[in-house]
Parts: sequence; C-alpha cells; structure tokens
Amino acid sequence: MPAFPRCLAAVLLPAIAILLTACGEGPWNSPYPAGAASGRTLFASFSERPKHLDPARAYSSDEFRIIGQVYEPPLQYHYLQRPYALEPLTAVVLPTVRYLDRDLKVLPDDAPEAAIAYSEYAIRLKPGIRFQPHPAFVRDSEGAYRYHALTDEQLASIARLDDFGELATRELTADDYAHQVKRLAHPQLHSPIAELMKTYIVGFRELADVLKRDLDAKGPGTVLDLRDYALEGVQVVDAHHYRVRLHGKYPQFRFWLAMPFFAPMPWEAERFYSQPGLVAKNVTLDWYPVGTGAYQLIENNPNRRIVLGRNPYFHDEFYPTEGEPGDRESGLLVNAGNRLPFIDRVVLALEKETIPYWNKFLQGYYDSSGLASDNFDQAVQFSAQGNAELTREMQAQGISLETAVAASSYYMGFNLLDPVIGGLDERHCKLRQALSIALDYEEFITIFMNGRGIPAQGMVPPGIFGHLDGPRGINPYVYDWVGNAPRRKSIEAARQRLAEAGYPRGVDAVTGKPLVLYLDITARGPDDKSLLNWYRKQFDKLGIQLVLRATDYNQFQQKMANGNAQIFQWGWNADYPDPENFFFLLYGPNRKAGLGGENAANYQSERFDRLFERMRNMDDGPARLEVIQQLQEIVRHDAPWIFGYHPKSFALHHAWFRNLKPNLMANNELKYQLIEPAQRVARQREWNRPRVWPLLVGLILFFAALVPAWHGYRRRQRASAL
Repeated sequence: MPAFPRCLAAVLLPAIAILLTACGEGPWNSPYPAGAASGRTLFASFSERPKHLDPARAYSSDEFRIIGQVYEPPLQYHYLQRPYALEPLTAVVLPTVRYLDRDLKVLPDDAPEAAIAYSEYAIRLKPGIRFQPHPAFVRDSEGAYRYHALTDEQLASIARLDDFGELATRELTADDYAHQVKRLAHPQLHSPIAELMKTYIVGFRELADVLKRDLDAKGPGTVLDLRDYALEGVQVVDAHHYRVRLHGKYPQFRFWLAMPFFAPMPWEAERFYSQPGLVAKNVTLDWYPVGTGAYQLIENNPNRRIVLGRNPYFHDEFYPTEGEPGDRESGLLVNAGNRLPFIDRVVLALEKETIPYWNKFLQGYYDSSGLASDNFDQAVQFSAQGNAELTREMQAQGISLETAVAASSYYMGFNLLDPVIGGLDERHCKLRQALSIALDYEEFITIFMNGRGIPAQGMVPPGIFGHLDGPRGINPYVYDWVGNAPRRKSIEAARQRLAEAGYPRGVDAVTGKPLVLYLDITARGPDDKSLLNWYRKQFDKLGIQLVLRATDYNQFQQKMANGNAQIFQWGWNADYPDPENFFFLLYGPNRKAGLGGENAANYQSERFDRLFERMRNMDDGPARLEVIQQLQEIVRHDAPWIFGYHPKSFALHHAWFRNLKPNLMANNELKYQLIEPAQRVARQREWNRPRVWPLLVGLILFFAALVPAWHGYRRRQRASAL
C-alpha cells in the first residue's frame, strides 16, 4: 500500500471502530465487563486492604465490612429498630441468663450483685444451618479429610483457594462456637479482646497460660489442636446448645455475642489452613474466611478488587416486618418478610484517589458513596434552619442522602490531677464550666466538619439507652432551652462563671497574674494551623492565654499515662450500644494515670463511682434511666470534659439502591439491601452517552483538508508515471 493511503487507513480504521462501539450494549467508558450492571450486583470500593479477616483478630471497620457478611455470631442487631436492639441470628432465641453463687447454686434473677459469683449464658442454635462450600470439609471414600495433609505435588498446582477441585459443607454445631472462644485465648493470634475476656470468662486466663506454656515447650512452628484443651467457662451441652460462664454479673456480654469475635470456627478450617505449604502461599484464615453467613469471599485481590458471592447454603432468614416510626413511609418495609439476601454479588474495587471514585459514582458506576471534603459542597447544602440537603444537581440525578449520628464522642478533657484546672471544689468546677460555654462547638462543626456532627450534651450519644432529647436532655450548665432547641449560653455567662471561679477577665484575683492554660496536641502540620488558631480564639474570648504543646503521638501517650497533660483532646467509639461503654471513661478505678485505664481525665468522684457501679449491671428500664440521669447531672456539673460533639455520617446512594438505613452497630447489613439493575442500566446509558458529533465534525474537517492534498498526491503520481 502506498504511504499516503496507508496513513489514511490508520486514521479511518480507529474512527470506524469507535463509531461501531457506539452501537454496543453498554456505555463506552464502563469499567465493568459487558452486562455486569444488569445483574443483582452491588458495586462499591475500598481504599485500604483489610489486614485481618480472621474473626479472632479483626477489629477495624474495614475488616468487619467483609467478615460481617461471612461470619455469623449467635446474635445480631435488628436492622431497623432504634435504639439498637439485639435479636437472634443463629440462635433460636436470645440467650437465657442465670446467676450462681460460689457453690454454683442458682440465685433468683433479682439477687444482689454482691451475691452473684457467676453468670451463665445458655445459647440454643437453630438446626440445619450449614457452612459455605469449602475444601476443608471434603472427605474421601473412606471418610478421611482429602485436603488436610497436602503433598508437595498437590501444592504445586495450588495458588488460590479456588484451585481446589472439590468443595463440601457440613452443619453448624455448638462445638464450632466453643472452638472459636478457645481461639481468642491463643497466644499466637493476639486477639484484641483477649485481655478483657480473661477478666470475665471462667478459665480463659488459665487456658491462655497453658497454651503459652505448651507453645514455648514445643518450639517454633508448633500447631496446637485446641480440641485437646478444655475451657472451663464454655460447656457444649449438645450439638445445638452451649453455655458460657462468666465471673460475676456482666450483662454487656450479650453485646459481644453479636460481634464476629464470637462467630463459629470449624476445627477443620483451622487444621486445613495451618499447613505450612498453604501458609507460604498466603492461603490462610486471614485471607480466605469460612462461615455460615449470606456471602462468601470468592476473590481477594487487594491490589485490584475483592468479590463476595451469595452463599449457596445460606439458611432461611427474612427481611424485618417492623421497624421504627417513619420506616414504612420511607419505603423500608416494602420487602417485609421476603427471604434474604437480595443481592447476589458484591464487587469492591480498589480506589485510592477521591476524585476518580467520586466521578464514577456520578456516572452511576458505584451504587453509593461517602462524602469527602473535596466534593462535599458539590453534593450538600444547608438550609436556613441548618438542615443538610442535597444540591439541585444531586436531586436531578435521583441521588438520596442518608445521615446518622455515630455512637462516638469527641471531647476536650481536663486532667483533674492538675492543680490549676483540676479539683472538684466549686471554684474549679466553675472554671471548667466557663470554658465549656466559651468553646463554641456549633461553630467548630460548621467550620471544620462541614456540619457533620451535633454538639454533645453529656456522656451518652443518640441511639444509646439513656440519651434524652428535648429540654431534659441538655447540659443546663452550658445550654438554655429556647423555643424548640438548645442554645449555648452567652459569652457573658461564661465570663461571670470565670469571675466566680476567681479569674475575672482572665486574671487571677489573688496573684494578679493572667491565667495561662496548656493544651497538649499531636497536630503539627501546616493544615492544622487554622484549627489551632481557632482554639486560641475560643480561650481568648475569656481573656485566657492558651499555650499549645505539640508532641508526637508516642510522647503524648506517655504524658497522658503519667498524668502530666493539663488539657487534651480525645474521642471514643462505642464497642457496643450501652451507656456503660461511655460512663466507664470517667470511672475512678479506671483512671489512666497510675492505673492505665481509659479515664484519661483522671476524674474520681465517690458519688459518681457508686452510682456507676450500680448502673452498669442494671437491666434497661425506668430505674436504670433514672440512675443514668443522675450520672449525667454529676459530670455536667463537675465538667471533667468539655462535651464536644458526636460526628454524623453522610452517605449518598442512587435511586436503584434500596433498603438503606444507617446501622452503626450492625456489621452484616448487605443482606438486607437491594439493587434494581434495570434502572441502573438505564441511568448509566443516559449519563454516559458518548458525544460523537465532535468526532464527526473532526472527520469532516479532516477530509476537507485532505482533498487538496489528495489531488496533489495524484498529480505527482501521474507525473512520475510519465
């Protein structure tokens, strides 16, 4: 072919190919294979790979996001009810609890706490629940496990779990739950809750000691068979019934029974995964979980994507038939009573950058999205009443906004051991009350959090038993109830408290010296400058000089442990939805200085401690609620913290993604959610229509410019021929 026609073909052929692509099924820019969007598949993303998928070790939200769909503890949180309520999952009913004295005699339910030596939780399982198909369960014709002793020849052909040719299943039993509790005590697993469970589960500490002794005696590479070890506090009664015995009374244990730590683990899986040849190939429990949940992990490629697929052996479970007021009107009960799950497949793609992730969501290629500061203003605006609303552009695309207040508290704490800011006398309490008024957390939330939070009124976040709305729920030392909402007291009120504390206009009335306070922080980068200036401004309103003492996190931790910080910032995320999980942060015997507890303020009040000890093991009800309000009154007056804010999560989702209700305690929410793929496909085509006309115009202009060149080329060809 002559050079000029060859060049022409190089231009025309790609253009023709592009035009032919326009006649295909999906949009040109779809990141998924043809037809993927038409299935009942959820498309989402992740930015950091989960470190642990072993339920004995995992303890972060990105890890629970995966294993919560695979593993099933005996209990779960009701998807729709608020406040959060437990319900059976693999258990038949909620566990029955009985109390025993030191001689193991049964006590009445209303026995005084001092008489209770043990609590015993009886858990009965639903029969017929089966594990997902897995090679660990495969047996040969003689009943031996086919893949529990792999040869080098077999290992040579195995790189991933799906390289195994056969899969099998078996029924879930009580032994599987007992086995997992033993695993929590295993020294090699370093379970994050092991130390806590040593305090409560009878025999747990002793089992951990025995396992460590045997590991040390047998040397590196030892694999212990936990079936050879007994755990006194866990008794298997029969195939579908087991008991857990605890020291004393600990009603919060019921919440742990809804966490993956207490999900079942078949011994066959642990034996299978302990083979050195598989460990060397990273075929382990930390990479390939095995459970009874609605989904199984079918692809784990953290450099590209993670895929969950429906568990073909998932037991009967049905969508809730009731919720809280407003759920029916919101369409959350349309699928009431229908069998779960609704989604067949979950594809999580790696997205490290915010902008491409956000653009793919707007194009319809992700079904939901969080909100980063980079795109917050594009998506959300605030009404005159301060309510978050979607922008017109988002509404035009049918996008919905879901918000939820997290069961978390962020606060500014005072070290009660400090001679200037500490002390429980009225003078020091009024000083801390004045500072509590002056720090305008409404302004903080607006400036630094895009409005994603609510000011805290005390220890208990919304959604937790003991939280009250309305006039009874405000902190009266910081707020007034005006109209139908709390209003922060004026700065004049703060100055009056400061004067009553002996510091009129920020000057010590005795010494005549200005009051100087110190805030220990870990923020040191240029991005923190505006925040630190804001803190100085808040204290300056009272005439108080704030000195910022910046350290790295390790030094900060050491100062807190030694009780050397004066003022500090901290936060707490609830492990479980109980007020005890927040009030214990101010319990005297739990103070940080000297004892290493979580009471970072080193607050110690005999009255508070006495009421806390009474409240923590009470059952929810009017009597407990009354004690909680007494505790709130004490800490609001004493002000060991400036109660900062409870963060609010913002999430967006497309109209085809349904049954979404934020549940900040549940880990297994995917089975309740639903995708309408036909609507998704239609919107993706609408939002990603290729603009072909610029290409056509370009081709026309190209050919218009080409005609003179073509004629010149032909003239030269004829002249050469002559």
